[in-house]
Amino acid sequence: MQIYDYFKYESKIMKILLIDDEAKIIQSLKKGLEESVMEVELAFDGEAGRTLAENNTYNVIVSDIIMPKVNGYELVKSLRAIGNETPILLLSALDAIDEKVVGLESGADDYLSKPFAFQELLARIKALDRRNVGKSANNVLKYADIELNMDTRQFYRAGQKIDLTPKEYALIEYFLRNPERVIPKVELAEKVWEIDFVTNTNVIEVYMNYLRNKMDKGYDKKLIQTQFGVGYMLMLSQD
Repeated sequence: MQIYDYFKYESKIMKILLIDDEAKIIQSLKKGLEESVMEVELAFDGEAGRTLAENNTYNVIVSDIIMPKVNGYELVKSLRAIGNETPILLLSALDAIDEKVVGLESGADDYLSKPFAFQELLARIKALDRRNVGKSANNVLKYADIELNMDTRQFYRAGQKIDLTPKEYALIEYFLRNPERVIPKVELAEKVWEIDFVTNTNVIEVYMNYLRNKMDKGYDKKLIQTQFGVGYMLMLSQD
């Protein structure tokens, strides 16, 4: 195994966008997915969902079809039109074959008729994510103005290529898979270094400084935030 191949896809925390105007249903699904160790964001209409999808990175988008402002078909078409290839699973009470065909032809990856068993939804989400991992065109992690191409192992900020060492690459990959979440030092030690965290070592701080100097120095907006006494977080600074 190569030094940077630290991450097992089955252990990653998936980030899911749920879009549905039925509050009880969407909250119930959110609870179930979070219990399955997934991070979930919600939108209660198609327009809000589209905005989130355009500005964030998700492993899978799950959307109802009949919604206020922008329906599921329009949502999918608009995202595909701007090059967003995130896997999309459409949910609908409409079970007709024609409806499924319309959904898939609009650019959706899968279609699930209501009512459905939660375990089936979960299985389909995981299948879409596994399928997406193997697609070269989608093997790019993005957040704000940074981008990591998993095929070429090239890293960019604001379009500028930044050379990374294998360990710096491993660090930014883990942060990009877990954006806007505080990652404790013990978790970084286990996932990136594959070691038990030792409190008197400063190896994590040293490499975080290396990474900061490369990707944050010279930019007004900082991306790596320190949560003192806890760990670090990938999040765009507001100042």
